[in-house]
This record gives sequence, structure tokens and C-alpha cells, in this order.
Amino acid sequence: MASEKEPPAPPPVLALVVDSNATSRSILVSQLREYGVTRIVQCTRVQDARSRLEHTVFDYVLCEQSFGEGGYSGQTLLDDLRRAQLLPFSTVFFMVTSEASYAAVAEAAESALDGYLLKPFTPSALFERLGLARLRKVHLKPIFDAMEAQDFEGAARLCVERFESRKPYWLYAARIGSELLLRLGRHDEARTLFEAVIEARALPWAKLGVARAQIESGQAVRAVTTLQELIGEDATFADAYDVLGRAQVELGNFSQAIETYRTASTLTPDSVVRLQKLGMMSYYMGDREAATKTLSRAAVLGIDSKLFDFQSLVLLTFAYFAENDRKGIERCMADFARILERHHGSARVQRFAEVARALQLIQQRQFSQAVDAVRAMAREIGTSHFDFEAACNLGSLLAVLAATSIDLPEGEGWVRALGLRYANTRGLTELMANACNLHEPYAAMVRDCLQHINKTAEAAMARSLAGDPAGAVQALLGEAERTLNSKLVDMSQQVLLRHQARMAQPALLQDAIDALRPRVGSAPARAILGQDSERQAGGVVLRTRSTAGEGPAQIAPPPRDSLAAHTPPPADETPDLAAQLRLRPAF
Repeated sequence: MASEKEPPAPPPVLALVVDSNATSRSILVSQLREYGVTRIVQCTRVQDARSRLEHTVFDYVLCEQSFGEGGYSGQTLLDDLRRAQLLPFSTVFFMVTSEASYAAVAEAAESALDGYLLKPFTPSALFERLGLARLRKVHLKPIFDAMEAQDFEGAARLCVERFESRKPYWLYAARIGSELLLRLGRHDEARTLFEAVIEARALPWAKLGVARAQIESGQAVRAVTTLQELIGEDATFADAYDVLGRAQVELGNFSQAIETYRTASTLTPDSVVRLQKLGMMSYYMGDREAATKTLSRAAVLGIDSKLFDFQSLVLLTFAYFAENDRKGIERCMADFARILERHHGSARVQRFAEVARALQLIQQRQFSQAVDAVRAMAREIGTSHFDFEAACNLGSLLAVLAATSIDLPEGEGWVRALGLRYANTRGLTELMANACNLHEPYAAMVRDCLQHINKTAEAAMARSLAGDPAGAVQALLGEAERTLNSKLVDMSQQVLLRHQARMAQPALLQDAIDALRPRVGSAPARAILGQDSERQAGGVVLRTRSTAGEGPAQIAPPPRDSLAAHTPPPADETPDLAAQLRLRPAF
């Protein structure tokens, strides 16, 4: 008689305990083992925990809120992890705190994935909380299954249905659904859902979502008002400062943005992401001393972390150069050497290292080699892969050369080419102009480029209104071909789509637009500091298994459908502590 096959062994359950106190760690480890956790990793420092979480998916994470000296906190760790999309949906994250520091975890209760544990707690209390957190993931499994299947429209519909019917965890579902709608490009519907959540439960993340929707739909001024009201209600809501700073940068209000980023960094002093924003803004505002201090601290805390943007190291090299700090520049070059070993195929990192090397050559007074390096970079200005970030760095280098009295006759032409290509909005223009602020004539030239692009656009619009839309398209394309300015290409497309019925040969104009787009490449729609697209403060990060490790899932906007009014009768729900998620299938 054939023996029955034994059932497969259950997968191991993995937990991470982060606590600097050996006694507390020991108690938690013992309780988790009693709960059935088969493997437990222990960390005494936030930096070590961050590294572990970047490379391993845990079932449970229990992290102490306060780490005493050094300003480290579990909340800042959580903020950084969710912005960098390093915390999967399947992970249950609990903050552990004492009665005395309960107020400090008010934001954790709002932004943590699963909440907080108030010490002292009994094993049975711990088991109950962990079980409830896992149950919530089971309830929401259909939503995440839809996302795994790339059915983002279906996932959004399931979220809205759960919200409207007040099924278990309806607020959690509303947050995921509103984020899906934002990513689908349906900003008005997302704002409607956020506002419905506010009406049902006045939650800070929903108000923050309204501001994010306003920014995405081009209403940055209104977003600033929304955010200032939110901060007035809670001056410690760090995510609100992140989004406010983003809006202020987009509007070109850098003096306001730097104060906003300074406040956010003060609230969370060991946040690598916020330190980088403050350091970058300090650099662009000309405060090299503050930039050096802040960016060097960010590098110490997180240079080997996925949270670290290597543009920060470029600006730190510029700051060291301004202080004539030879050893500081050498440290940056050594860091780039290590980074290139890990990212040898990255053209972006290679460009960064070349900029830093050119600065080192200037500092060493090897001017001929430095000029050759800059000329090599300038040859890339007209290529499709030369982006706005590269333009700002090259502009900074050219300003350094001019301020160092190094004769470079082509410099003005290169700066003008950079400005004409990327000076599309006030925010982008001010960011590039401030990158050139070591040599004021270059900064002024960049600002003049925005006026030129705007006048070109206005003249084309006037021509279209006068009855010659085809001529307007041709004029826009002619200037776009000369400048490689994406704004002009986009405008030519808009005029063509609106008036093609009145044009003799619209297909030929469309062919010309399509042929020019690859040469123009991509340009940012708004000013951002560093690589900000994957770190949306206050949002729910949408990642699926198929996109893990490759950046966020790309969701194409579908046809816009109206979102039903959300006025179902109120219902009770277990307080939801949802926040930024990196979505993976539940265990």
C-alpha cells in the first residue's frame, strides 16, 4: 500500500526586532517565538535595520520608537522605508513605545502600516494585535490580487466599492483606491474620494491627498493653501511639509521651500530623504556651508542605502569645492568609485562621477584637463538622453569655470542651449538659474530663455487664433527643432489636435511631430529636487511583484469615468493605521 505523501512544510516565518535595549529585545524575541515565528533577526541600530529591510522581506517588524542619543527614531526609519518603497504589503510593521512617549507616535498611528504597541504589553495582547493585522491583509487580498494581475482599474473599483459599502477596513481601501486613481491620472476622482474620506473621518492623510491631487492637476497655488491649513491643524505632520516644499519648488518659491524643508528635517532629524531635500535646496540657494553640513550628514547616514540619491553626492562635491576642501572632494571621489563598482552600467552615475572628477581637476588647477572634460559633457547637450538633471550639473560646472576666470568662449552658447531646452516653467527655470548662481550672467541668461520660449508660444497662439493654425504648428516645430524644447512640441500637438479639421495636410504635421519627439527626449513637467518620482510623501506606493526592483508599476490613464458620490450611511470600523505600501501578495 503506497504511503501517503507528507504535506509540505509551512514556509518559515521571519521577523525583525529593532531595539537598542537588550532586555526589551530579549522579551520580544521570546514572545515572537511563542507566537510561532521561526526565524528572528535582531538589530540594535536604525541604520542596521534599514540595511536589513532593503535586502530581506520580513513577515513582521517590531521597531522601538525611541533610540535615545543620536536623534534616531523608529518613525523616521518607517518614513524613509515607505518613501523608497522598501516595505512590502505583506510585512506587518508595529512601532513599540512606552507610555511616556505615546504622543511621539501620533504620526505612527496615522502613517504606520499596522500601528503601535504600548509597553508594557502581555504576550496575549501582542498575539491579538499581530493576528488582527494579518487578518486585515486577508480581507484586502482581492484588491491586491487585482493589482498583481495588472488590473489597476479593477483594483480601484474594488477599493471604492469597499469604501461605499463600509466593509471592514474601508478607510484603508479608500486610501489605496485614491492613490490608484491618482496614478491612473484621474485627479478629480481621486480628490473626490479624498474629500469623501474627510467627510466620513477627518484624517490628515486624506487632507494631504487633496493637496497632492491639486498639485498633479496643475493647481500648486491651491495646494499651498490646503497644506498651510493642514499644518495649522497639526504643526508636527512631517509629510505635509514634504508636499508643501514640493509645491513651493514647483512655483519657484525657493526661499519658502528651504524653510519648509528645514522644518521637516528638524521634525525628523535622521531622515535621509529629508536631509537630502534640505541640503539640495541649501545648495541651490547659495548657502554652501549649510549644504555641506546637511548633505554630508545624509551621506553618513545613508550613502549605501537605496534611500540615497547620488545627486546629493554631486552637490556635496560642489559644496566642498566652494570651501576649497581638498580632502572632502577626495572622499566624494572615493565614494563615487565604490558606487560605480555597484552601478557600473548606470549612465546617470557615470555622468555624476564625471562632474565630480571635473571639479577635482579644477581644484587641483589642472585646468586644461578640466576644460576637456567639460567640453566632452557639452557635446551631449543635443542628445535625447541628456536630461534636466544633467543640464543643471553642467550649468553649475560652467558657472564654476567662469567664476574661476577660466576662459571658455563656448560657455555662453552652452548655457543658452541648456536654458532654451529646459526653461519651460518658472520652477524649472529658477532651479537651473540657481544652479548657475556662481556666475550671475549665466543665471540671468537662463531666465531670459524662459521669456523667449513664452514669447514663441504666445506668437504661435496668436497666429492660430488669427486663422492660421497650420502656420502656428510649423512655427512651433521650427523653434522646437532648433531648441529641442519639449514644451513647444507639446503645444504644437495640442494645436494640431484642436484644429486639424481646418488644416490641409494634418498627417504631414503629425509625422513631423512624431519624428521630433525622439530627439527632444523627455523633460520634467515640474521642478523637483533629485529623483523624487518614487517618493511621494503621504501616498500609498503601488508596486506589484512584476515590477519589484524595476521601479513603480506604470499605470496608463484609462478613459475618465465619473466617480459616484460617496454618501453611504456611516459605519464603524477598527481604526485604520494604513500608510505607504509597497504591494506584494499576502502570505
